[in-house]
Amino acid sequence: MLGLFGVLNMGARSMGVQRAGVEVAGQNLANVSNPAYARQRVAISTSITVEGQVGPQGTGSEVTSIVSMRNSILDSQIQAEASTHGMLQSQQTALQYAQAALGTQIDRMATGAEGATAAQGVGGGHGLADSLSALFNAFQSLSANPTSMAERQTLMMKADGLASQFRQLDSRIGSLANQLNQTIDSEVGSVNQALTNIASLNDKITRMEAISGGTANDLRDMRQAQIEDLAKYVKLDLSNGSGGAINVAIGGVDMIANNQVVETVEAYQVGNKTYIRAESTDSFLDIKGGSIQGTIEARDVALEDVRASINNIANILIAQVNATHAAGFSLNGSTGANFFTGTDAATIGVNTNLINDPSLIQASGVSGATGDNQVALQLAQLSQTEFIYGQTLTQAYGQTVATFGQALSTVNNDLANQDTVDKMLHSQRDSIGGVSLDEEMTDLTRFQKAFQASARLITTVDEMLDTLVNMKR
Repeated sequence: MLGLFGVLNMGARSMGVQRAGVEVAGQNLANVSNPAYARQRVAISTSITVEGQVGPQGTGSEVTSIVSMRNSILDSQIQAEASTHGMLQSQQTALQYAQAALGTQIDRMATGAEGATAAQGVGGGHGLADSLSALFNAFQSLSANPTSMAERQTLMMKADGLASQFRQLDSRIGSLANQLNQTIDSEVGSVNQALTNIASLNDKITRMEAISGGTANDLRDMRQAQIEDLAKYVKLDLSNGSGGAINVAIGGVDMIANNQVVETVEAYQVGNKTYIRAESTDSFLDIKGGSIQGTIEARDVALEDVRASINNIANILIAQVNATHAAGFSLNGSTGANFFTGTDAATIGVNTNLINDPSLIQASGVSGATGDNQVALQLAQLSQTEFIYGQTLTQAYGQTVATFGQALSTVNNDLANQDTVDKMLHSQRDSIGGVSLDEEMTDLTRFQKAFQASARLITTVDEMLDTLVNMKR
């Protein structure tokens, strides 16, 4: 049987159990605003049973462990969704920057009867489409009064403005591509830092758990936060290592094995584009998700398509206007001059001789007939000529904007859906591992009262022992 000394020890163990409960409740309260923290609880079990006069008799309780309220399935899902969210978020950001570079606000989209998407509510007021229309309108005005120097000067102003807008647009898109390259460079550094942090936490966890025999809950919380942070940049493959460590692979390449970083990533250039690879290899690393992948896809698909389309429009405009203009005659009878210089959006310009002397514009189709408007009229009619897949140049630019707008709209919708998924998963995890102030205060009060009762048990046994001792006097 226990005897008084056994009961005294039971009271002491009970005080230790309640003290541990208070300590854990205090730890939970201290981390109530820590998003990486998972609520902990004291695992209490009945201590050993001893043989008594009337049968087996309990000896109280003891703390067996401190348990972190985590769900590994939810953690894995949140980590995987972090990669998807990071990819969509970076795509949205890049496409929004591109929208600003286009100088076009896409308000809404509509789909035509034949499935062709058309941009509606294209704002900006001074977009490339407006400048193209202004150029052809100036050609039309010149055809109505081919000898007017005022009309010729207006034409030069509109043409020079259009050429400048082409160059600015190409420059903005090129600058954005360079900024996206720099973003990839920066995020590669963040990836490597996260890998270092995870390996370091692996080492601390394995050491502490080997020494204590328990679970290093706080360190595991910190490691999970680092893993989820890393997953925002790249898609991860995780596996269990030895001693509680986590192995990490990216794109099929092992990066962390137990407590060591065995490989890192680096940025490398292919032409004027930045990609990533494992540092010890020469091949592209297929990361499949995360913000780096989203940035690469936005740069290489949507942004590249817009730039190629604009260059194509500029190239056709230059070639067609020059071919028509070169066949005409100026007011002084000269012929054969090009209207535009350059070959694409980056190099387009207006013949400086025409800017300096608008009388050299070759609007006439007959030598010596200064009042003839044949070439000016042909130049104006280019606005209605279908050059690109049955579309005029203005329509082709509108289609480019519409296609880009659809890409941005799709990403916006996908990201909104992804936000919903993320909120649901985090809500589920918070319901398991989130710290509730009300619950912790209740536990704190319960452990406090139990501690006081255990102390009272010890006081009672002490009084009983004192009574026994005094009986022998």
